[in-house]
Amino acid sequence: MKKRILLALLGVLIVAGLLAGIKALQISKMIDQGKAFVPPPETVTAYQVQPQAWVDELAAVGSLTAVQGVTVSAETPGKIVAIAFEPGSSVRAGDLLLRQDTSTEEARLAGAEAEVVLTQATLERDRALLAEHAVAQAEYDTALAAHSQAMADVAQLRTVIAKKTVRAPFTGKLGIRLVNLGQMLKEGEPIVSLQTIDPIFADFSLPQQALSQLTTGIAVRITTDAYPGETFGGKITAINAEVDAATRNIRLQATVTNPQEKLLPGMFVRVAVVLPGSAEVLAIPATAVLYAPYGDSVYVIEEHQDEKTGQTGKVLRQQFIRLGEKRGDFVAVVSGLKGNETVVSTGAFKLRNGQAVVIDNRLAPTFSLEPKPENN
Repeated sequence: MKKRILLALLGVLIVAGLLAGIKALQISKMIDQGKAFVPPPETVTAYQVQPQAWVDELAAVGSLTAVQGVTVSAETPGKIVAIAFEPGSSVRAGDLLLRQDTSTEEARLAGAEAEVVLTQATLERDRALLAEHAVAQAEYDTALAAHSQAMADVAQLRTVIAKKTVRAPFTGKLGIRLVNLGQMLKEGEPIVSLQTIDPIFADFSLPQQALSQLTTGIAVRITTDAYPGETFGGKITAINAEVDAATRNIRLQATVTNPQEKLLPGMFVRVAVVLPGSAEVLAIPATAVLYAPYGDSVYVIEEHQDEKTGQTGKVLRQQFIRLGEKRGDFVAVVSGLKGNETVVSTGAFKLRNGQAVVIDNRLAPTFSLEPKPENN
């Protein structure tokens, strides 16, 4: 009986040992496979670092003002009997805008003109009689004065009528009408805004340190939130004769072409003063940079030969860099990179140093110094 129990126990031990040995072999094989496993290469987009010529610019903010702008107003009191313009329309210098009631002045003008005719006849008769010594010099002088007074009365009435006929003082674009037909206007009461906006002025300021770089004729580029992605060109036409003692800024004025009259007085704009010459920089897409508190870096793609297999592939090397100015989709690299090096252009946050990669630029975004909003 004891012999059977011992044999059974021995059999159990043998089976357990066999099972343990098999499991140990399986685990050892799995460990070896894990050590030998090489993860597949990550697919990335790449950008080759190349020098770019960046034009030096001075950035500022400003506002637009009309080359000529005025609120047309009434010179004399009177009732509006005709409005000859449409709000928002363009007019030329001398075009009729508004007519006030001049019936009283026109009635008086007829009498004044009749008085001129009468005094003219009297003056001519007295002149002839004076030559024959038939009238006194004093009588002739009285007739001359009466004629001059009659002509002055006519001129005065015509001036009043002209002032009550309001015309455009210059060519431009009208604003919103501020009066109505039949309204009694007071002296100086506004009628409509008139602005000349092609071209248009852009007023802005720059620090006094930039004064040595500024001259009239330098090109400027104007952008505004009202028309995203659109740039308007112009030139500096005036530099103020003094520096603001409070801000130490110099005021400048640029004249900007505005053929479609998109730009309006009072608009906020961004001004880029394009200085002569350009600087060569190494620029990379801003999306290639892995920003971190301890330093910014990029992943450089390098050729690497596997020591075991002898195969050549692409691997990543994390490179710390120092950044400079940013323009559009690009950022300048001050140090850390060389020309013709290739960097990962997107998705750097999910990569690691030494990782194998393959390049596929079919889905790579297009990078631009002046990106359009739809491409951002």
